[in-house]
Amino acid sequence: MIWRVRDRGTFDALRQYGRRSRSGPVRVTHLPAKTPSERHEPPRVAFAVSRRVGSAVVRNRIRRRLRGVLVELAQDVDSPLRPGAYLIGVDPGAVALSHEELRSNVTAALERVGKGRE
Repeated sequence: MIWRVRDRGTFDALRQYGRRSRSGPVRVTHLPAKTPSERHEPPRVAFAVSRRVGSAVVRNRIRRRLRGVLVELAQDVDSPLRPGAYLIGVDPGAVALSHEELRSNVTAALERVGKGRE
C-alpha cells in the first residue's frame, strides 16, 4: 500500500531536505519518516511528470505505470521502499521502457536514495 503526498509542507521539505537519486530516466527524491507514527505508515508518494514527456494521455499512463511498480515494490518483503515521502519524476525516455526496465530503474533509484538512512 502507498499513500499520496498532498500537503504543501511535504513538497517544500522534499525540495529542501530530500535526498536525490537517479537511474536512467527515473528520478527519486526521498524524505525519511521522522516521527514514530510516520515510521509505521505506508510510504507517501507524489509524481512529477512534465509536459516534455508527452500529451496528457501519455503522462497519465506513465503515472499509472509508476504507481503499479511502486505498489508491487511495497508488497515485496525486501523492498527498497521505506517509510517517508517520495517524489518520483521521469524524463521522456521512460515512456519507451518495458515494465521490467521501468521497475529496474525505479528499484535502483530507490536503493541509491535509501543508502545511509535509517
